Formats: sequence, C-alpha cells, structure tokens
Amino acid sequence: MTLKEALDLIRPLDQEAEKAALARQDTLIKPLGSLGKLEDIAIRVAGITGDVYKRLPKKCIVVMCADNGICEEGVSACPQSVTRTQAVNFTLGRSGINVLSRQAGAELRIVDIGIADNLTAPGILDRKIAPGTRNMSREPAMSRDQAVQALEAGIHIVEQLASEGFDLVGTGEMGIGNTSTASAVLMAFTGLPAETVVGRGAGLTAEAHRSKMQVIERALSINKPDPADPLDVLAKVGGFDIAGMAGCFLAGAALRLPVVVDGFISAVAALVAYRLHPGVKDFLIPSHASAEPGYLHAMDAMGLSPSLLLDMRLGEGTGCALMFPVIDAALAIACEMYTFEEGDIVNDFMVDIRPLSQKAEE
Repeated sequence: MTLKEALDLIRPLDQEAEKAALARQDTLIKPLGSLGKLEDIAIRVAGITGDVYKRLPKKCIVVMCADNGICEEGVSACPQSVTRTQAVNFTLGRSGINVLSRQAGAELRIVDIGIADNLTAPGILDRKIAPGTRNMSREPAMSRDQAVQALEAGIHIVEQLASEGFDLVGTGEMGIGNTSTASAVLMAFTGLPAETVVGRGAGLTAEAHRSKMQVIERALSINKPDPADPLDVLAKVGGFDIAGMAGCFLAGAALRLPVVVDGFISAVAALVAYRLHPGVKDFLIPSHASAEPGYLHAMDAMGLSPSLLLDMRLGEGTGCALMFPVIDAALAIACEMYTFEEGDIVNDFMVDIRPLSQKAEE
C-alpha cells in the first residue's frame, strides 16, 4: 500500500461488535465494569476485528532503528554508534526487548530504516531511507519525499506481517537522539514549551539538559514546521524511526489490526499517524506510561491513557511485550468466563456504578 491507499482504507470501528462485546461483559459473573481496562480492551478488539470472541495468538514487535543528525549538537549522553551496536545486539537475542518478547511469545522484526553506518547483519531488514537524518537545528531533518518513504516502509512491513497471519503488532525503536526528535515533533503539534516536554533521555546532566532544550527550540525556530501539515512536521523535525512507526499505526488501522503503542517515541509516532488520520486512534492500544515527561502530553493530544505504570523508559518496544499478555488475559476473560446464567447466579441485585458513557445502554 501507498500512504494514500492506507489513509483511504481506514474505516470506523464495528459498532455492532462493540455493543455485543459490551453486552457480553455485562453478563459475566462479576460486578459491572469491575475488570476496568481489561473490559475496554476486549471491547476495542471486537470493534477492530468484528469478533466478540477474538483471540490474537500471533504477535510481532517491529523495532525501527535509525540515527539522528541532531546528535551533532550533543543532545544525548550516548555516542551515536550505540544505535548500530544495539541493532546488532537485538539479533543476538540478549537485549531487553529480546528477553521480554520471548516471555510474551512474540516475534521481532528489527528494521534498519536509517542507521548511519552500513549494516548487513543477518536478521536486520534493510529499509534504509538514508544514513541518518540531517541536523534539524540547521536544516530540515529530511525531505518531504523521504518522510513519505519512511511512512510507507512501516506500512509495507505491517502489510507483510498481516499476510503472514500476525494478529497483533507492537512498535519499538532504537535511535540515539530520538527523544530530541520526538520532543520537537510533540512541541510542533501542541505548542508546549521545552521545559514541559523535554526530558533527560538516556541520562543528561542538568547543564546538558538545558542545552538540549535550547537546541530543540532552535530547530523549531529555524524550520517553522506547520502543525496543520503532519508531513511538514515529520520532515522538518522528525526521525526515520518515528516515521516508520507512524506507518505501522496507519497500516494497522487500514488492515484492521490492533497495534500497541510503546513509550514516548512510539507515542509521538502514534500522534503523527493520528494527525494524518484521526481514525487511527481507534486501532491503538497503549501500553505503559513512559517516565519521559512528554509521554502523557502525547497521549493527551490523542485522548488516550496508558494501561501500565512501571516507571519504564527503555523503548525498544518493551512496553508492548509486557502489554501482550494483558491483552491475552482480556480476551480470555471474554471467551472463557461464565455468564451469570451459566454460573447459576441471579443478578437482579447488580447496580451499575460506571460512568454513563460506559454503560451498555449507551
């Protein structure tokens, strides 16, 4: 699919399936709404897939790896070479995302979408747009055409996963300097100040943190990204990893596959996809609340909230791997739990204390 084709394919959720899923939740042997977000997830998956009794056994996390020209300005405590090294480590099976994805029974797709070095390691998909973005504090990070290419790289990867029978996709990234690009994109869309959005990334001193904020503010001042034009924002102050993940979210919505949002960088990528087509929101399942300060602001901009509070900020898709078993649990409840009738319980004593917007009659 092209970007335009993906955007054109996005349709609303199946409201009848959602209503049926909510009605089923309200017949299960539990107080109404007592499983909270687990119920919400089961209802959302029904709306995405049209199936009240859906399972999502085949899972994959796509990890987009790319370098960022803004690293020339000293915005990260890590050397840029770590992007390449860690991408290779992913293929060796011992990084955080490897351990957690194995625990979740999920596969990985490691993608070179813009690593600065030449890389031909087995197990890495070569979708390189360019050897890293340009330094956005001096010029646009990428061309508009490159932004589209990176979005379509993500679209094509999820399209391939769907053809292989995957039911559930997670999004991750690896790219030194990408908290700076994510912060710049978020600031461009929301108008929030650097003091509110920009964190210390992998670990900056207070002085380096101040410098990082100034560099990002300079990038926005020089490039003047148009918040009404998501491609303009992405091209001028984004990263290839952000664009690739945004493409994953767009493809998920187009193909009616749920896609899990990881942490801060992934959330900003989801925001890019949401700005390109607001209907994307309905196909997103947030995972954990990143400790990066911009994360909740990105979620707020989409009207979403995280499911897990773990004080994590690793990235790589680790939040997705932890969220997969939660999704499995939500769907198992919908499929396996007794109803009041099956459990021989008369439920005329039940009182619905949920907000009106959550009740079945809505």
